[in-house]
Amino acid sequence: MLGWFHALMPREERFFELFARHSEKLVAGAEGLRAMLEGDAAVSRHFQVVMDREQEADDITREVLLAVRRTFITPFDRGDIQDLITSMDNAIDQMQKTAKTIVLFDVTSFTPQMKEMADAIVKSAGLVREAIPLLHSISTEAVRLSGITEQISQIEGRTDELHDLGLKELFRIHSNSNPMAFIIGNEIYDHLEKVVDRFDDVANDIHGIVIEHV
Repeated sequence: MLGWFHALMPREERFFELFARHSEKLVAGAEGLRAMLEGDAAVSRHFQVVMDREQEADDITREVLLAVRRTFITPFDRGDIQDLITSMDNAIDQMQKTAKTIVLFDVTSFTPQMKEMADAIVKSAGLVREAIPLLHSISTEAVRLSGITEQISQIEGRTDELHDLGLKELFRIHSNSNPMAFIIGNEIYDHLEKVVDRFDDVANDIHGIVIEHV
């Protein structure tokens, strides 16, 4: 009787599958955003990639939140599941905001610091994708997971430095001759920094899950 009951319950493994699918959208969105920063025709060519991946990620997020309500047994705390998928979705939402800002202001050239920050976004997304499958075996993969979250935090710190350096250079070049270029550049820098900040939130959520289960 008990076996029959368990057979009817939703499988908890589905959460890992959904998280993995979302992490793929994160990587694809990050790569699309980085490609936009090659400038010129690449902006319009890759803009829709970011938009489409964000929409697909939203669909997965809704599926996770619905599954949390319907699933009797979850792999870890329901609140942790909600927090993690929300922070992951916030990261790609911020990518979308960045891409929209670039198109809105018709920006077609980008500074080396902006491109390096976008590289950091791609790296962070890849680390999240690497971490997600390890959550299936938290106890045995705790050290590896902690290492990945630390790498993301280090990337976030370096990106803060790039933001400040880039903004200082932008001010030096445009403050007197073209204030609007400085304002627009500042907006893009802030959006890029926020993307990496959202990935740091993901890292913190993963680290919290590890702490609770080890």
